[in-house]
Amino acid sequence: MKYYIIAGEASGDLHASNLISALKVQDAEADFRAWGGDLMEAQGAKIVKHYRDLAFMGLFEVLANIRSILHNISFCKQDIINWQPDVLILVDYPGFNLRMAKFAHQKGIKVIYYISPKIWAWKKSRVFSIKKYVDKMLIILPFEKDFYAKYDYPVEYVGNPLVDALPKKPIDGDLFRKENNLNDKPIIALLPGSRKQEIEKMLVVMLKIVGDYPDYQFVIAGASAIENTLYNFIIDQRNVALVIDKTHQLLLASEASLVASGTATLEAALLGIPEVVCYKMNSFTYQIGKLFVKIPFISLVNLIMGKEVVRELIQNEFNAGNLKIELNKILFDTKKKSEIKNDYDELKLKVGEVGASEKAAGEIVHFLKLTI
Repeated sequence: MKYYIIAGEASGDLHASNLISALKVQDAEADFRAWGGDLMEAQGAKIVKHYRDLAFMGLFEVLANIRSILHNISFCKQDIINWQPDVLILVDYPGFNLRMAKFAHQKGIKVIYYISPKIWAWKKSRVFSIKKYVDKMLIILPFEKDFYAKYDYPVEYVGNPLVDALPKKPIDGDLFRKENNLNDKPIIALLPGSRKQEIEKMLVVMLKIVGDYPDYQFVIAGASAIENTLYNFIIDQRNVALVIDKTHQLLLASEASLVASGTATLEAALLGIPEVVCYKMNSFTYQIGKLFVKIPFISLVNLIMGKEVVRELIQNEFNAGNLKIELNKILFDTKKKSEIKNDYDELKLKVGEVGASEKAAGEIVHFLKLTI
């Protein structure tokens, strides 16, 4: 079968690549065309557009790039028509993907959504578009099943693909340090996000506290989709290291982490690394968002657990003073570290075991055999 997949972010590229791998096992004639990244391409997908050209964060950034966004929408529609896939698989990225869901549905193409948009956080009205245009929804967060049930829309929980993507055994810390030119000091990992706008806002604040921890080394988890010049410009003269596309290894080698809100917060927790969750955006966008986002937490860790497991520093609270206070707790407070470990163990039980990608692929192939 012909699978057209759209993933607009780094996390989507990761999860979609694992899905492609699993689909190839279950469908020997699978052919993939996609919007995504290097990981999907490595699994054999023909990449039409790279996600680094699609990531616009915040109201002002979207408005500033509206012509590019509209062009991408038009181009994608025509590309789908030209290729005539059997199914369109959408991975999160709702602003773009819900438009494609409507278009594909109207053209008679089956639409499967893998990794639901976070409509439980804001724009809940999107659930009606999903009910109308998405033939099957595969979810990866356990509480989403109850959310969709309120709207009488059946969904399938397949587990969380992050569990599949994470390393299954400890790393050799000494070898990791040697390969990345790091010294013997304990590591504090900095995960400033995967978008240029995020990195510019997050990393500047994170680096303000480097000088207060002379007995530690700070190491940035960089992404190859971002030019090194951006990281180096922000680092300036600070004694901070940068490793590219080795986030999981870096976390496993670390004592603690400062993590931009997003998928990485769950990655750090599942790997057992204490973290402080950070987030900051354009002030106007934040104020507008507060009017619509009605959830108690922003990190997936706290949302899944239904309580504050990891500290969240958002907007004005995300500053050097608060960072030091919270980092000190997860570095030096034995009781706090024990509480976090216990909560992390419970989190792993809630998220489930490995096999999400295989289960998702099975659901997709079974559905298509019944409907095409």
